Amino acid sequence: MSSFVEIAWAGRSVRIEHAWIDRRRRDAPLVVFLHEGLGSLSMWRDFPGRLCAAAGTRGLVYSRPGYGRSTPRTAEEAWGLDFMHRQAHEVLPALLEALHIDEPVWLFGHSDGGSIALLHAARFTDRVAGAVVLAPHILVEDLSVASIAKARDAYRDTDLRARLARYHDDPDSAFWGWNDIWLHPPFKQWSIEREIETIACPLLALQGIDDEYGTLEQIRGIARRLPKTRLLELPDCGHSPHRDQPERVISAVVAFLQENRASA
Repeated sequence: MSSFVEIAWAGRSVRIEHAWIDRRRRDAPLVVFLHEGLGSLSMWRDFPGRLCAAAGTRGLVYSRPGYGRSTPRTAEEAWGLDFMHRQAHEVLPALLEALHIDEPVWLFGHSDGGSIALLHAARFTDRVAGAVVLAPHILVEDLSVASIAKARDAYRDTDLRARLARYHDDPDSAFWGWNDIWLHPPFKQWSIEREIETIACPLLALQGIDDEYGTLEQIRGIARRLPKTRLLELPDCGHSPHRDQPERVISAVVAFLQENRASA
């Protein structure tokens, strides 16, 4: 069951939908789950619970502003070119503070959430114990833009809006906030390749070989800049490894956590 907490962001009070997994296990590491560009707390379904149970961790899952049951965008509000930076540098720290979390956390991010995890780990090096990123973006590729353009057509012409309405109080807030900025021509120059070089924590990067939103250059580019990164390239897998191959992802993450908790 989700709860709500208020944070101050973008000049106003913003409601953040969140849910805990095994919160009472205070001696267990805490994994914070960061959803994709069209995701929300509920769209993770049972995956965070399965992962935390297998890894012996606690979990915190939340919907970013504009998504799920969190405060939606106002009618005149558009995400800027720095929208992922603001989520990583402003929203996530404010949420952790509001929930009185002052311990180093493990981050688990998918797609845009993976990029946010990387940006947060690069800025707050002493607050992140480790990070797992699935299909993150470190630069904008033609493949990404083409697939996001197809999603725009699907939102206008198919039942995609109705399907997203199951997971978002305001599906237009979630969809157009994401779609408009990714298809904004100046966003083509967006890159965090240099910024991630300050990451000091253990890092596991996974991506499907058949990812329709990005090539393997996304995670291979991370490894070139952070050579200690562990990569896992998954055959017969698309943009959402935790949905396409959940058992493989859970197994890899459990091994990663166990190895790095033992060596900490």
